[in-house]
Parts: sequence; structure tokens; C-alpha cells
Amino acid sequence: MVLLDNHLHAILTMPEGDTRYSARWGWIKKEFTKAYLAAGGNEQARSGSRIRQRRRGVLQRRFWEHALRDEEDYARHFDYIHYNPVKHGHVESVQDWPYSTFHRWVKQDVYPADWGSKAHGIMEFDDLDTSAME
Repeated sequence: MVLLDNHLHAILTMPEGDTRYSARWGWIKKEFTKAYLAAGGNEQARSGSRIRQRRRGVLQRRFWEHALRDEEDYARHFDYIHYNPVKHGHVESVQDWPYSTFHRWVKQDVYPADWGSKAHGIMEFDDLDTSAME
């Protein structure tokens, strides 16, 4: 999972037979928004439609869902979400972004600590359809 300024990326495993993805994602976003604002987090400007629909200005309204096809697809999306803070120009290296599970995976030896640094070159994810993910 990676949290950015107005969106987050996550890989979720749904319980067997559970097809309520939208409901679960809505609950996660609602509970996060409540906790974030209660902790003093800032809200972005809200449009008239957001106000009418009682939506807060924290996370994007929409979400993008992708069922991972195989281990390779999983690995590419796993890398993509962790690299996202560098892609958006928030940091020069993935390890510098504190709002990411990347640090947990470094401790478990899944990633080296310097993985995803611009110093090693910009990573490309042209093989993924990421247009809907942003």
C-alpha cells in the first residue's frame, strides 16, 4: 500500500467468494478520511458536486480495479505502487516516502533499501495500463 496526496494504491486479497469489492473499498476510504481529518489532516477544495454528495476533499472519488492474472502481473503492480511517489515527483527514491509498505518489504528482504531510486534510472511501467490508476 502507498498513500499519496490525493489517492492511494493497494493490493487487496478478497475473501473467498466475496465480490463486494466496491463496498469494501468505499469503507476503507471513508474510515481513512475520518481518521485523517480527525488527526488534523488537510482537505483539498471541494467542488459543488462533492459538497452535494457529502464527499470530503481527501481521496479521489473513483477507484480502479484490476484482478491480478498471475505472479508476473502481481510483481509488476507491486513494483508500480511502491514506485508511485517517485513517479509523481514527491521523492527521488522510494525509501524516502514514509507512507508506504515499502519499508516493511525492505525489512523482509523483498526489496533492497535503494530500490526505486532515480539515481539508478527512472523505472518505466509501459507494459501496464496505468492510465486509469491515477
